[in-house]
Amino acid sequence: MQTRTMSAPTQAAARIQPGQALAIADGVHWVGALDPDLRTFDIVLATANGTTYNSYVVRGERGVAVIDTVKAAFAPEFFRRLESVCRYDEIRAIVLNHLEPDHSGALPELMQRAPEAHVYLSSRAPMMFKALLKATDITPAAFTLVQTGSRLDLGGRTLAFYQTPFLHWPDTQCTYVPELGLLFSGDVFGCHFCDDRLFNDKVGDFRFSFEYYYAHIMRPFRQHVLAALDLLEPLALTLIAPAHGPVLRQNPRHYLARYRQLAAGRLDEQMVGEKTLLIFYLSAYGATRMMAEAIATGAEAETGVRVSLYDLEVGDVSPFIDLIETADGIVIGSPTLNGDAAKPVWELLASLHTIHVRGKLGAAFGSYGWSGEAVAMMEDRLKGLRLHVPFEGLRLKLVPTEEELAQCQELGRKLAHHLVTPPGELCAAAA
Repeated sequence: MQTRTMSAPTQAAARIQPGQALAIADGVHWVGALDPDLRTFDIVLATANGTTYNSYVVRGERGVAVIDTVKAAFAPEFFRRLESVCRYDEIRAIVLNHLEPDHSGALPELMQRAPEAHVYLSSRAPMMFKALLKATDITPAAFTLVQTGSRLDLGGRTLAFYQTPFLHWPDTQCTYVPELGLLFSGDVFGCHFCDDRLFNDKVGDFRFSFEYYYAHIMRPFRQHVLAALDLLEPLALTLIAPAHGPVLRQNPRHYLARYRQLAAGRLDEQMVGEKTLLIFYLSAYGATRMMAEAIATGAEAETGVRVSLYDLEVGDVSPFIDLIETADGIVIGSPTLNGDAAKPVWELLASLHTIHVRGKLGAAFGSYGWSGEAVAMMEDRLKGLRLHVPFEGLRLKLVPTEEELAQCQELGRKLAHHLVTPPGELCAAAA
């Protein structure tokens, strides 16, 4: 019988211990909380192995700063860890990179325990700050508003602030310690992944969680992601400490590069110089399909527009999301079934909240037998998503005639022309 020899064991990763802070850099400790049993975050995000609420302490020669807190239910755990590395009378600053309750839940009690501490907020945060504390006697002297370029000197440690609005709330910001190359990134570069080994080079494989988090939290704010990357990429980085998930100490720039790739669009941009118009439809007896094909024929007559036709009967709408994100216009068709649009159409429309569609061209169409409500309902949803819907939706009763198909072609032609015409010329034509 062959005997297998075991290789020497690798050094075990340090694990977070109850009531104890964990050092992540010189004079910097993690004092957050683990929530391994959470399975749904903010109602819509699946968290297969929970999450972390990351809070940090930075020690300088003239005092201590606390970066974010934790969800209120985990405040006792947070305070035990905080007390393991500092006294409350040492705390000079409380920095809130983001005011959502999972980061600010322990703030009211922290302010009571550390009355000498001053709160530092993004310039967009005061109204939310006051609402959070449910107090009417909070004066501007209770907090300091910071902007990109603002700095706080702790003595040998500097906190430099960078505004990253809408990632994913209006108030979000990042805090950077230049002496250490350490970025407290808030929700940016974070994920819902709970592992008590904490560091990205020690925890389990969290790539899926990282990309899932981007897709559901950051992707709708694609332009703001790109603006934040322009702001943060020039920084010298040795470590990124996000508000959720692993602390990124191994190759931290990889995560900026991955955000850049994701925000640039997931599909190859092969059709340079062309506008793209996507036509989606579902057809019960072929009438709505005839309309879709006629709209496509009309649109294809316009030079500079690439038209694509997709039948939603395939069921799964997820492959279309990347396509829509990079498209210039989308047209959606459905028959009216029991006074409503078809279910796959609503599934497609519901999925659009995860991507940036504001300002894209939109339109709706469909055949009906009795009442024909589906077209107006789809239009309302497109407008609610902030698409530009310049033309009234087209609804036709039962099987379209040749004259009615000509109306469909005209709608397609107008949509394509709208895509390739400069906004100034459109305004002049409308006048």
